[in-house]
Amino acid sequence: MSHPAQAVRVAGSEVARRLQVCGIRATEQRLRIARVLLAAPQHLSAEQITEALEGLGGHVSKATVYNTLNLFAKHGLIRQLNVDGLRAWFDSNVEAHYHFHDQDTGQLSDVALPEVEFAKLPEPPAGMEFAGIDLVIRLRRRA
Repeated sequence: MSHPAQAVRVAGSEVARRLQVCGIRATEQRLRIARVLLAAPQHLSAEQITEALEGLGGHVSKATVYNTLNLFAKHGLIRQLNVDGLRAWFDSNVEAHYHFHDQDTGQLSDVALPEVEFAKLPEPPAGMEFAGIDLVIRLRRRA
C-alpha cells in the first residue's frame, strides 16, 4: 500500500474530473480528501485519511471526512468495506475484486476475481437477484 501523503502527486484536474463523472460537486475539501484516497489503489480508514490531510498541512474535521467518504461511496467513486467490525475501510479500487485481511496488522490487499472459484451459490429469495459478492479471506501468522 502506498503512503497517503503521496496524494500530492495526483493531478488536481484528474481528481476533479473523476468527481464530476460520478456526479459529485468538487469542493476544496472533497478534492483534498479524494487526492489522498485516489493517489493509488489502497485501503484507508477515515482516521488514516484525516492524519494524511494533517500531514499535508491542512485540517479537515473528522465529520467532514466521514461525510465525504460516505458521499463518495454512495456515488461509486470508492467502495466502503466493513471487514473486522472495528472500522470502515475505504477502497479506491472500485473494480470487482475480493480481499485478504491480515488479522495481525489489519492490512487489506486485493484478490483478483479469477483467483477465486465458487462451485455453488444458493438460489436468491423470490423476486431477488445477486447484486455482488463480498469475500474477505482472513489471514493470520502460523503459530
